[in-house]
Amino acid sequence: MDIVTERVRIPISAGGAMDGYLARPKDGGPRPAVLVFMEIFGINPHIRDVTERVAREGYVALAPDYFHRTGPGAEYGYDEKGLAAGMKLLGALRADEMIADAKAALAFLRDRPDVRGDRIGTMGFCIGGHMAYLVACETDVRATASFYGGGIAASQGPGGGTPTVDRTSKIGGTVLLLFGGQDAMIPGAQIDAIRAALAKSGVRHHIEVYPQAGHGFFCNQRASYDEAAATDAWRRVKDLFARELG
Repeated sequence: MDIVTERVRIPISAGGAMDGYLARPKDGGPRPAVLVFMEIFGINPHIRDVTERVAREGYVALAPDYFHRTGPGAEYGYDEKGLAAGMKLLGALRADEMIADAKAALAFLRDRPDVRGDRIGTMGFCIGGHMAYLVACETDVRATASFYGGGIAASQGPGGGTPTVDRTSKIGGTVLLLFGGQDAMIPGAQIDAIRAALAKSGVRHHIEVYPQAGHGFFCNQRASYDEAAATDAWRRVKDLFARELG
């Protein structure tokens, strides 16, 4: 499918705006939409590529820059320097601000004539996977794909306060969680805690753990890229969005 891309400015509730990267089918829609939440490395070539892949499947895809408060426009590579810089910005995130940014991005999409406002999903990677889960809890998105979302079942949410897993009962849509069995950043006990919370709350969900994969397995620009896991995960994401947003 032919697509067009552009940089956009997303109005935020506190005034001003945050940047975003938008990819959409060239035909102009109206289409379902997907929010793409970045890793700690910003809206870098990988996240732009994912956003474009989503658009080629027939969705208006938007990657918002939720580092806009402390590192607007940050874009890092997958090296030690990029990791250190990204971790610094990660430490400044606060759950209430992340939720506010997601709601602003949803409002931006719903204001567009090429978006079906009742057919919006999310996906995200690493802290973006965490954000996707958090947004599933706090908004009316219909489908969520969370890739190796770190800290969802940690003792505190981003910035302290309520653990994100404790918000699970508020999820109204369908959730797909994708983890690597060799991911040292997300212990199996945390995955088990998420699974138990989803089951207890009656949330429609599927959790897939790829035994051989590590953190970042979907990104073909990282040493941890696992082609088999990435291929299967992408199939599952496409199926989820086709079923819930189509």
